[in-house]
Amino acid sequence: MENILASLCGTSPEDPLPVWVRGSIGHCFNQLTLSVIPHVILAVVSAGFLGTPRSGSGVPCRPSWGWRIAISFLLAGLFLADTIPATISQQELGPVYLEVLANGTAAVTWLVHGFALFMLCRSIHGFTRGPAALALLTLSPLPSFIITLVWYCQSGTAWSPAHPGASTRFAILCLQLVSLLAYVVSYLFPTAGRQDSLSINYSWQQDQPISEPGIPVPDLQRVAEDGESWLSRLFYIWMNPLMKRGYQQKLNQPQDVYVLPHQLQAARVCDWFYFCWQKKAALQQADEETVSLTSPIIAGGDGSSDAPDSPHHAQEAVCFLSVLHAAFGLRFYTLGLLKLAGNLLDFSGPLLLNLLVNFMESRQEPLSHGILYALGLFAGSFLGALLRSQFRYEMNKMALMVRAAVISAIYRKALRVSSASLARFTVGEIVNFMSTDTNRLINFCRSFHELWSLPVQFAITLYLLYQQVGVAFLGGVALALLLVPINKIIANRIMENNKKMLKHKDTRVKLMTEFLCGIRVIKFYTWEKHFSTRIKSCRAKELQKLRAVRYLDALCVYMWAALPVVVSITIFVTYVLLGHQLTATKVTLQALTGEAVWRIRESPSDTATAMEMQCATFSWVPVEEESTRQPSSTGTLQLHIENLSVRKGMFLGVVGKVGSGKSSLLAAITGELIKQGGRVYVCDLEQGFGVATQEPWIQFTTVRKNILFGREYDARLYKEVLEACALSEDLNILPASDQTEVGENGVTLSGGQKARIALARAIYQEKELYLLDDPLAAVDADVANHIMRKCIFGVLKHKTRVLCTHRTEFLEKADALLLMDNGRIVKTGTPADILPLVEAFPKFKDTDKGHKDKAPIEQGQEEAVKTEAEEPTQNNNLIHKEEEKKEGAVAFQVYKAYWMAMGSCLAISILFSLFLMQASRNISDWWLSYWMSSISQTANTSEMACSASLPSPELLLFSTAGLVSPIQGLDKTPAPPNGSVDVNFYLIVYGSIAGANSLFTIIRAFLFAYGALRAAAVIHDRLLQRVLKATVTFFDTTPTGRILNRFSSDLYCVDDSLPFILNIFLANIYGLLGMLVIMTYGLPWIGLVLLPLAVVYFFIQRYYRFTSRELKRLCSVTLSPIYTHFSETLSGLSTIRAMQATKRFELENQLRLEQNQRCLFASNTVMEWLDIRLQMIGVAVVTAIAGIAIIQHQKQLGNPGLVGLALSYALSVTNLLSGLIASFTHTEMLMVSVERTEEYTTDIPMEPQDKLVQVSADWPSEGLVEFQQVVLAYRAGLPNALDGVSFTVYPGEKLGIVGRTGSGKSTLFLALFRMVEMKSGQILLDGVDSQLVGLEELRSRLAIIPQDPFLFSGSIRENLDPQGKRADAELREVLEQCHLWDVVTQMGGLDSELGERGKSLSVGQRQLVCLARALLTQAKVLCIDEATASVDQKTDQLLQQTIHQRFADKTVLTIAHRLNTILDSDRVLVMQAGRVAELDSPARLSQKDGSLFQHLLHRRQQ
Repeated sequence: MENILASLCGTSPEDPLPVWVRGSIGHCFNQLTLSVIPHVILAVVSAGFLGTPRSGSGVPCRPSWGWRIAISFLLAGLFLADTIPATISQQELGPVYLEVLANGTAAVTWLVHGFALFMLCRSIHGFTRGPAALALLTLSPLPSFIITLVWYCQSGTAWSPAHPGASTRFAILCLQLVSLLAYVVSYLFPTAGRQDSLSINYSWQQDQPISEPGIPVPDLQRVAEDGESWLSRLFYIWMNPLMKRGYQQKLNQPQDVYVLPHQLQAARVCDWFYFCWQKKAALQQADEETVSLTSPIIAGGDGSSDAPDSPHHAQEAVCFLSVLHAAFGLRFYTLGLLKLAGNLLDFSGPLLLNLLVNFMESRQEPLSHGILYALGLFAGSFLGALLRSQFRYEMNKMALMVRAAVISAIYRKALRVSSASLARFTVGEIVNFMSTDTNRLINFCRSFHELWSLPVQFAITLYLLYQQVGVAFLGGVALALLLVPINKIIANRIMENNKKMLKHKDTRVKLMTEFLCGIRVIKFYTWEKHFSTRIKSCRAKELQKLRAVRYLDALCVYMWAALPVVVSITIFVTYVLLGHQLTATKVTLQALTGEAVWRIRESPSDTATAMEMQCATFSWVPVEEESTRQPSSTGTLQLHIENLSVRKGMFLGVVGKVGSGKSSLLAAITGELIKQGGRVYVCDLEQGFGVATQEPWIQFTTVRKNILFGREYDARLYKEVLEACALSEDLNILPASDQTEVGENGVTLSGGQKARIALARAIYQEKELYLLDDPLAAVDADVANHIMRKCIFGVLKHKTRVLCTHRTEFLEKADALLLMDNGRIVKTGTPADILPLVEAFPKFKDTDKGHKDKAPIEQGQEEAVKTEAEEPTQNNNLIHKEEEKKEGAVAFQVYKAYWMAMGSCLAISILFSLFLMQASRNISDWWLSYWMSSISQTANTSEMACSASLPSPELLLFSTAGLVSPIQGLDKTPAPPNGSVDVNFYLIVYGSIAGANSLFTIIRAFLFAYGALRAAAVIHDRLLQRVLKATVTFFDTTPTGRILNRFSSDLYCVDDSLPFILNIFLANIYGLLGMLVIMTYGLPWIGLVLLPLAVVYFFIQRYYRFTSRELKRLCSVTLSPIYTHFSETLSGLSTIRAMQATKRFELENQLRLEQNQRCLFASNTVMEWLDIRLQMIGVAVVTAIAGIAIIQHQKQLGNPGLVGLALSYALSVTNLLSGLIASFTHTEMLMVSVERTEEYTTDIPMEPQDKLVQVSADWPSEGLVEFQQVVLAYRAGLPNALDGVSFTVYPGEKLGIVGRTGSGKSTLFLALFRMVEMKSGQILLDGVDSQLVGLEELRSRLAIIPQDPFLFSGSIRENLDPQGKRADAELREVLEQCHLWDVVTQMGGLDSELGERGKSLSVGQRQLVCLARALLTQAKVLCIDEATASVDQKTDQLLQQTIHQRFADKTVLTIAHRLNTILDSDRVLVMQAGRVAELDSPARLSQKDGSLFQHLLHRRQQ
């Protein structure tokens, strides 16, 4: 190399590149280092902008750009021109080749730069001055110009006629300088006015994101990454504006984040995925007639499907994994090449370091070798960093694509799969497919490349070891291999326990879901303790399995942590026993094995006829399962329809007693039931049906959006629909009319309002066939009459209508009636034929049309929606607050909470054991080095010369990839006479230190596992206790999904992810401290390099953490809507499918997914942004140390060993630094889970827990209820729901309560049970103020039959008597009285399972179970809230008898829905606008002129 330089510069090989020649800077040095190198850098950076895409706005360039482009091309021409005189007048300034090289490089550079400017000018940068870095780099050749100019002036050859060549070149040089000056001026020239620069957003909005309608797209919605230069891509420069926003804390909503790059957008990914799916399905089912996307989607990797659509498809299920493979496989595997290259470059560092130390030792090698090694170190670490970063970045993009595909596939599957298949899973389990299982699959994608790359690294490591210590390395390998089967056993046990743990977790989340859905009923019945016990026992089982996983994991951690030390000892012993002499070289190489072992540990191991049926048989369960099914399984009913034909425009009524198959008939028409034979024809099937189900499904959105259901707003039709469904009055009561948000499942609406909104939604869709399942059940007779007149015989009069109802009085005008019993049509005919057969057809039609609008809270005006009292102006309609997103750093309180959950003593001992472990680790390394240096000192004096150049003791520490400076030259040292004694002594000490390290490691591993488990247990218990005691208002205003999120994903973090990452974080801190201590001990001046870098490091990580934290929070905030929307979809599946709205729901899911993916993508990229910057710090350190080392070597200073040490650390310190920030930020992110659980543990409003009066065991013994001036509002700022209510109910009296919707009927019960606390007044029970009695005592002494029949999964016995206090005989007795015993025996007795929310029973039967519950309680006061709404007339009469007999001596308060049920009550209470309007006996009130009650009766008779 020296010779090449010498011939190029025309100098001597001894000093080929003189810096100073005859009083000025050497021309060769000037041209090569000050001209060629800056030009090359400028060329490389400019080339990075050549790929910049056009902005598409078509706006012409600013003049300043044109000037700069012209100047660049002019400069290229000037440099080319300069070569001509240089070649003609040779040697005047310098050798020809040197001049050609310098000018040629410069000409190419300015050409590239000119083209780069041209590309930039036409991109979005055309509105600005362009990248500042690029402009600065154009000034880098300036020093060279000036030096040359000065030289011309000094030598006097500038304008000399004797030297025409030189004069020409001087003139060209002046032109070059002027051009450069002109370039700078045109750069500084103002580009555009403020108005112009705004149009920059115009170009960005060309690629506008899919954003939800109604959300304004902010100006700065930039598309991430697309159209960036490769330079910007390599260093993530395009992330800078986002980092800045994050640092300024302006990242507050998902819209602030970049739009996803084109290839990652959910719609595009999903389309490609389904295209691959259909190709696979077509190949696999070529023999079948149909290829359908309904082939099972939630399939296992082996092709086994979790949800076969039909037995026919089950065998040919497309394997899910193979589709993923077809869609993303090629790209996924090619990423492996990046990984491989990166791994190989990892080994270059240590090998070059070895060569560099040898070079410094030998003192014979030419300098050029040293420079080459130093450059090699720089290039290797620089390229390695780039490749690793790009691999991770591309891998993250890959993972996002897979995630988008999997989530939308699961969603699409859920929309298409049959109800029977879905019934096999609970909602919780299906949501888990989407959350936990998808995440596991993605984690597998990430760790797949580790599986093959680790063995490759291991093989290379072993080969290098073999080269150093020969056969002896087999000793260590044997030990490592011995641990593999042990590890396999442990891993299998971990897997088993993990599976069981997840099962328990599923059960717990399922229980929580039920608990949250039935929270009102649970509070009425005071079952919190029962549920708490059930949830806790699930949690205990889950924790037991988690404990096993944690301890086994600790054992694994211990084995892998101790392995490097043990392997080193084994290799040393083997080597010494083989009779070799141990040297520094050999010892330092041990690091390699240690490192490889660590890497393995890191890899983680988821026509006229509208409809016709002939001989059709339907079932809820597929044929195969019928035979195997237990008798208790869901939907035991089979439907047999011999012949049924419905003409277009016909009004068909369906009647029959509870459980006769009316709802099943409608489900068969919509296709929810499985057809097992026969023929079914439905006209215009693809258009869908108008469906109103028995249990109305309401979405968590505004009333208007619920009714529109995705259709365009048509004011005329909308008004007509509202009028037909009698909703106009209700909307006037609501705070924001139809823009009022309703709670989840419509919790803030009364039952009647829910039913009417569901009906309005069906009518607004304008379908041809309407299936109405008892929409009249939940409304009072007045409203029912209105609906029949205006809706069924009004708006829908030309449509085909099928109506199931128990209210037979409305069916007199039907075209035909079907009488059903036990799944068969018993008789069809006209109403005159059929109605007399329906027993207990009411004799006095006038009186029976009872008043009824069923309402969990009669909160027409009062509650209708929990208003945001704080912002009465704009936000009055929004019931739920947007999920809180805390801002700024995770508060110290959160860490403190985790520390306290773990326990202070435990936490301190964990930290102390970590300290001991790290210290013993460092001491063992130090001892090794000490041993080595003493060997070299006892070596004979003839070798003493070498001793000086021996590596210092600290050299023997591990480097990243392990190899640290093996030094040749000691192998020949003869062993000193006392060698064996020495070796034994050193080995014993080394062994004991290693043993101590091993002990501390195992203590730390188990302590940490124990601490994490304890914290997890404490956090869950506190959270559960708080949620159990929360007020009803809290549950009404908080979506279930949000609370569930705390109990599922946030707790999973606290259980699983947080301890794992926290462990790594703590190990990183201690590792870094140990490293710094030993480094400064061995090489004090390294502090000079570390100090400025520490400052840079601090600022980079701070800048990063602000943005990263906000993005992580946005990730969790955008995640909940995906799951909430999914569970909402699952509960309204039959409606969505019947109305043919699946496409729209899929799109909505995609939008929500896209929002979340945007945040995830940005969050992942921010980590790479940081990482590449940290790696560059590392590269700088390595290069600096290597450079200094060479200078030292030239000056004959310094110790090669110390340099080797410094470099070995420089190679690994970057990994530790990035590991530290990554683990710290990750810990902070996971701490957000603790923060979220803490927020609920401390901030939820609680029910009063105090108990001021002790009451007797039989209280209330008489059943006297007194309301005295009761005033109650649902929340501060809302109108009073009860406004000074006073009345007395005497012991044993039967009181009927009537009133219009929203008059405050149900609110009376809420006040009595203290579900909502009163503002003023009191309620006395047997003379005792209910507010002084403990809540649990109060509620347990009263009985209620609530409006919504709530059953939880479990046996019938559990549902009737959760505490298990009653004998079977008692249970049987009440079931017989409720006419349920036959149904129960059919299902398999008291212990038969009811399924989730009592799926096995019809709605009417569920209400009967709730009645049975009330019969069981011996309470003196019974409240009945429209308990027989879903029951047929006959059963209703029987029930009334039962209630009269069983509660003869009890006080009964009944909210009436059929006036005949309260005509025989002692007194009637008429409510109006939250006040008592009338209170007297029914007979007197009906006689009294102008009374409201009389008015109600007359309304019925009209």
